[in-house]
Amino acid sequence: MKFNKFYFYIFFVCLINCAALGQVSKTAKARTIVTTDGELDDVDSFIRLLLFSNEFRLEGLIISSSQWHYKGDGKGTKFTSEMEMTKKMYGERTELRWPGEQWIYDLVDAYGKVYTNLLKHSIDFPKPMDLKNQIRIGNIDFEGEMTKDTEGSDFIKAKLLDEDMTPLYLQVWGGTNTIARALKSIEDEYKNTLQWNKIYKKVCQKAIIYAILDQDATYKKYIEPNWKDMKVYYNSNQFWSFAYFWKRSVPTEFHQYLEGKFMGEIINNHGPLLKMYYSYGDGNPPKGEIDDIYSSMEKAKKNQWGSFGQYDFISEGDSPAFLHLVDIGLNNLDNPQDGGWGGRLVQSTITPSRWEDGKAAADFNPFTKKIDDAFAQTRWIPAIQYDFAARADWCIKDFKSANHAPRVSISNKRRTVSRSSISKFHQITLKPKFSDPDKDKVSIKFWQYKEVGSAKANLIIKQNENNAEISIENTDSLKSGDTFHIIVEASDNGSPSLTRYQRVVLTVK
Repeated sequence: MKFNKFYFYIFFVCLINCAALGQVSKTAKARTIVTTDGELDDVDSFIRLLLFSNEFRLEGLIISSSQWHYKGDGKGTKFTSEMEMTKKMYGERTELRWPGEQWIYDLVDAYGKVYTNLLKHSIDFPKPMDLKNQIRIGNIDFEGEMTKDTEGSDFIKAKLLDEDMTPLYLQVWGGTNTIARALKSIEDEYKNTLQWNKIYKKVCQKAIIYAILDQDATYKKYIEPNWKDMKVYYNSNQFWSFAYFWKRSVPTEFHQYLEGKFMGEIINNHGPLLKMYYSYGDGNPPKGEIDDIYSSMEKAKKNQWGSFGQYDFISEGDSPAFLHLVDIGLNNLDNPQDGGWGGRLVQSTITPSRWEDGKAAADFNPFTKKIDDAFAQTRWIPAIQYDFAARADWCIKDFKSANHAPRVSISNKRRTVSRSSISKFHQITLKPKFSDPDKDKVSIKFWQYKEVGSAKANLIIKQNENNAEISIENTDSLKSGDTFHIIVEASDNGSPSLTRYQRVVLTVK
């Protein structure tokens, strides 16, 4: 075949441009489906999700129901919640706070208006039409309804049964009922066949449910007893750092990253997608709400969650579910117990297939000087919020005018140290390599993530510019198998400052 110089030239130019802009596509990305009930905080989480959608493989956007939001069947059928809180709050209903289904299409349309500009910063942002084609309506008539197949449950079922054995993260922003229906449909089809054991093993090997609370009873009543080997990541405490109670969960020192002075600039000056972001006192009543306590400043200053200023953050309680999937260098995707932007979840001692937060995953809060159930999530708020602000810039600015995260790497991220060598010579030198796509200055910080490591001893970290010498204090307490986690944190001096990480794990032998 005759070689075409023109096509070679086009390929060469594209390759050079992508390398120059730091846009070379990554291939190993998490595969995920989002299920959402469309609550106000789901809308805000969805907007952030779209701005991070270059970081994972979005494969489904499913509208579902929850104890807080359901459509009703249109026949006047009365329903009482199975969940004690909403049963007391709302009693018998024919529908509840339903925001409709159009909101998700409107947000994807708004994303389409900034998509061309986002591509200037990453070629991995999904096409708006591809996202729109992923939208399905799941089980929405009532809380916990899972008696019938829907377009949403059929879509999830097909993904669970396809030949791609890449882990599939099923994000639960509302109830688990549409996921439960997909699983029940698989069980109904295969349970009494010779294929059942193979299908059961395949689905359990592939699916990972990341749930924010139990927002209906279908996980406990159906999924847990019938799919006991399916991995579940359960966040019931740490998500409050990004939810309605944030003023109570987040240290005062970090409030600035969630208040109107910071958030208002992002929301009001970065194009049509972020303009749809709900915030306190924005004059935009949330759809479906029975009692709007957000959009007017009069109510924002005094409501059940606290006193808020204009454009203060309301809630993105579901964002930890996808922040866990963003590869920022902490290696938390396959090791949720190690901690990352999605918080930290520890394997249950009762149910091995379940990882959860709570006391076992609590971190020391340096501001309150106490162990804090939410701090494993809270500690990352400044870096997460600066990243959000940078991605807001991507909606309206070209590559040269915006900031992009630095790159950092380090060799031998998993190292062993013998007890005998520690007593004689217990210094370990860390020399990370780093660069920045914008040619910004990068500063390096080293710190011990003590709560994740099993060793009781402290590390002594002596930093010399961008390198560090690590030694171990109280070596007499060490035993074989003890681990230390050292976080290498690289931050640029761009605006806003962006941070990426590496994790070094030392194991004593």
